[in-house]
Amino acid sequence: MRYLSTRGQSPAQSFSDILLGGLAPDGGLYLPEQYPQVTAEQLAAWRQLSYADLAFEILSLFATDIPAADLRDICQRTYRAEVYGYARQPEKAADITPITWLKEGIGLLELSNGPTLAFKDMAMQLLGNLFEYVLAKRGEEINILGATSGDTGSAAEYAMRGKRGVRVFMLSPHGKMSAFQRAQMYSLQDENIFNIAVEGMFDDAQDIVKAVSNDHAFKARYKIGAVNSINWGRIAAQVVYYFKGYFAATQDNSQQVAFCVPSGNFGNICAGHIARMMGLPIGKLILATNENDVLDEFFKSGAYRPRGTAETFVTSSPSMDISKASNFERFVFDLVGRNPARLAELWQQVDQGGFDLSSSPEWAQLEQFAFVSGKSSHADRLATIRSVFASDGLMIDTHTADGIKVAREIAVTGMPVLVLETAQAVKFAETIQEALQQSPAAPQGLADLETLPQRITVMPADVEQVKQFIVAHSE
Repeated sequence: MRYLSTRGQSPAQSFSDILLGGLAPDGGLYLPEQYPQVTAEQLAAWRQLSYADLAFEILSLFATDIPAADLRDICQRTYRAEVYGYARQPEKAADITPITWLKEGIGLLELSNGPTLAFKDMAMQLLGNLFEYVLAKRGEEINILGATSGDTGSAAEYAMRGKRGVRVFMLSPHGKMSAFQRAQMYSLQDENIFNIAVEGMFDDAQDIVKAVSNDHAFKARYKIGAVNSINWGRIAAQVVYYFKGYFAATQDNSQQVAFCVPSGNFGNICAGHIARMMGLPIGKLILATNENDVLDEFFKSGAYRPRGTAETFVTSSPSMDISKASNFERFVFDLVGRNPARLAELWQQVDQGGFDLSSSPEWAQLEQFAFVSGKSSHADRLATIRSVFASDGLMIDTHTADGIKVAREIAVTGMPVLVLETAQAVKFAETIQEALQQSPAAPQGLADLETLPQRITVMPADVEQVKQFIVAHSE
């Protein structure tokens, strides 16, 4: 399996090469030259597999340059019940991603049972083990530069802490995350973890990561890698739980499933798009946004118009406070027939404010990709949190509430609907308290997290200052 850039100006690479590299040299994102196709026989054989064994089968299609025995060992070490030990259904902890069915018939695909209580752990724990493996094989080191709107940062840091040959420099928007999210990241004292709070929004932090990645000389000299969802390894790992959720929600492979995905940077739902392109019987991909509704606007109108920092709302589902969704480029590449010249033309228009496909031939092709969308507000989140708690006795986080709200209003018939859970409620205790007049209990071992000392560097949203910080801490 080889990987190409959406911009079409970079040579094809192996899985291990792009795992460490992040953005392609031409500024594009990597995708497989063609999506592997899953047969009916494979679907039937995979239905009863454990999560670790299923991960091995699917990742074997993408990471063809890693020996099978090594990849199997990495998957087995990553997806262990004791790593995902905060399950609400302890008897199903070995399932890794069990489904909780609400009384109204919507299923919650539990993805937040990992060490940082967010779905990002599902891919990041694997990425940490893959990074360590590839670096050891090559005798190399790497400086990971990432940006987070909330959960990516802590998931990356917990996955990479103490890993040989790895340093993590994580940018986050200063004061824009929940207190629990900040404590998870900033309380880590590991010598290879560096937290930088950028004075701005997530999009400012993400722009810095892209600018550093596009400085090819600096990237090469300081061995800059990425763990944001621009990293293909993240997306490949997330494909696995779509298959696992499908098998858990159906009796046989003749059935279809609809997945509703709270979406900010488009990485999570992009994995669902890829699973569908591989042949998984997904009937609908329902995209849910918060007040930052750039993606909902596109799927309803054909116009993609990212907002500036001043126009990006600070909301109670902060991990989705994103107006420039990096992984959207991967989907548009498929939408325009994998034409890199057309993709590059559109992204030049993005730099000028956006593009509109509503009258283009490509827009007529959208229906075949099964996307629909909706959005949610703070009032919607509060109402959804209250209704789910009243009917099921279950506290859900704010992002998952966005997903349930949108799933309820999108007409889906003849198939189960699964909402991809984003995080556990304790990560957004302030809004849970507002909605329910009670706070969620922290899992054992995390109750005093917010009282721990925090280690953080605050700086302006300035590329050169971030570079200088990396240089100073890489010698």
